[in-house]
Order: sequence, then C-alpha cells, then structure tokens
Amino acid sequence: MELILRQDVQNLGFKDDIVTVKNGYGRNYLIPQGFAHLATASAKKVLAENLKQRAHKEAKIVADAKATAEALKALEIKIAAKAGGEKLFGSITNIDIAAALANAGQEIDRKFITSGIVKRIGKYSASIRLHRDVIVEVAYEIVAEKA
Repeated sequence: MELILRQDVQNLGFKDDIVTVKNGYGRNYLIPQGFAHLATASAKKVLAENLKQRAHKEAKIVADAKATAEALKALEIKIAAKAGGEKLFGSITNIDIAAALANAGQEIDRKFITSGIVKRIGKYSASIRLHRDVIVEVAYEIVAEKA
C-alpha cells in the first residue's frame, strides 16, 4: 500500500514522503491517526507541485539548520549528576541533554535528540536531527555532582 505521510513518523519517513507499508499498518494505524493518506495519482501530482513551490523556502531552512549544527558542535556540554564512584544514581536521557543544551542557549526539542540511556560517568555523544538532511553529533560529558 502506497501512502503519502502528512507528518514525520519515526522509523518510517518524513512529511511528504511516499512510503510503501503493509495494508494493515496503513489502514488500521497511519490513516485513522491522520499520519498519512492514500497516494493516488492525483494526490501524487498535487504533492509534486507543492514540493516544487516549497523548494526555495527549504533551502533557507537547511542553511539555518547547518548554522545551528555548527554552533552545537562548538559547545562543550557537561552534565552534573549524583554518582557513587563511576556509577550514576539514576540515568541521563535525552531530556537531560535537552536541558543542558537549553542552559547553553540552544533550544532543541527532546524528540529530536537520540542517545542511549547512560548510567556511568564519562564522555558520550548524542545525535541531534535538526532537519531531515542535517543530523549533527554532539559530544557531552557526565561528571559527578559535588556535594
């Protein structure tokens, strides 16, 4: 079944992508939730025209995302957490990374940050998706909180 995505769907595609999925997934989940609609011949023509008109606006958005990516690479992020030796009491997730970025002056939604759950002190990296074409790796360090 061919569908046109109305919004980004994780592990499937981005808005306005034409994707092929199994009938049940499309008919029972994507279409009723409003994530996609059928990719008929007329819908494909409308999509092509919309993409053509949006192309020059997209270039500015990509340029802004690349500028933000350069600013993120320059940041040194340190996250203080309670620890007993090398092991943390709790864990560091993308929520904590988003808060640290906000303290550094870069507001990034936590949905776009991909990092594993970290439970030890050390240096790690997180992947941040600023645009479908711009993904940046940001290094961060977890340090023990001083009592």
